[in-house]
Amino acid sequence: MSDTRLEALRGWLNQVLRVREYDIRPASADASFRRYFRVTAGGASFIAMDAPPGKEDIHPYVRIARRFHALGLNVPEILEEDMAQGFLLLSDLGDRLYLAHLNESSVERLYGDALGALVVLQAGTGTESGFLPDYDAALLHREMELFREWYLGRHLGLDLTRAQHGVLDDAFELLARSALAQPRVWVHRDYHSRNLMVTAVNNPGILDFQDAVLGPVTYDLVSLLRDCYIAWPRARVEEWVKGYHDLALQSGLPVGADDAVFLRWFDLMGVQRHLKATGIFARLNHRDGKPGYLQDIPRTLGYVHEVGARHEGLVPMLGLLRELKVPGAVS
Repeated sequence: MSDTRLEALRGWLNQVLRVREYDIRPASADASFRRYFRVTAGGASFIAMDAPPGKEDIHPYVRIARRFHALGLNVPEILEEDMAQGFLLLSDLGDRLYLAHLNESSVERLYGDALGALVVLQAGTGTESGFLPDYDAALLHREMELFREWYLGRHLGLDLTRAQHGVLDDAFELLARSALAQPRVWVHRDYHSRNLMVTAVNNPGILDFQDAVLGPVTYDLVSLLRDCYIAWPRARVEEWVKGYHDLALQSGLPVGADDAVFLRWFDLMGVQRHLKATGIFARLNHRDGKPGYLQDIPRTLGYVHEVGARHEGLVPMLGLLRELKVPGAVS
């Protein structure tokens, strides 16, 4: 079967690269309809993005990339663009994913760099009001509904009673209220080890920021430190959280003076995010034919069980998950 999008991309690259010969090969997998190709020409390396119009809108990516680049963040530079066709030519941040390079000897340095970049991102909030859409109650609830619809309903085949739905409703409301009570900053929204690159200069390289919003101050922090793809001991994570709280305070960010309150925000934000992620992983399997993400559900739901048990308002939801015999629920 011919790949008409790839053929069109090649035609566009012929024009913008102004060379007769170049090499093009897939650069990375993605959970969306976007595709990325590494293009080498004349000894230089680039990334070509293919974002099919009607399925992906590249306007937010372009807008946010330029704004974040102006802040000094190491995001891909946009070299050429064709908005109508959905093609971008970007600078290449390499292929050294954080996920592949995080270990006991590297984690403090790599997370230190990522937390430093997060301060820069959050500090950018005050530079342009109204730049990003609001992470409001409706969006928070839509995200958690993915867990109910795609994981409990579609993946596990469960049909909940009205009372069981009520338990979920109460938990979702508690989590949304906690998120909305937090100070609001620019939020990358997927700030984790598969979207951060190890780079020799201005580490880390930052990818996949097109869904950025104005939202809770702990959201990106929990994405990084309670990552769906790699886990660290609870005590160590909480030390990092408190360290970031201190750093953010010194940098004038709106994190509140009480690190215990900040840690509670962090905990509950993580439960919201991990319920959403579990639903997305199930949807990627059933709707998009991408089963590889199912292997990340046990780790992701593990955070929900572990953290939820420490917060009284989430105990009924954990009881419901046990009652429904959700895998990983502790009896």
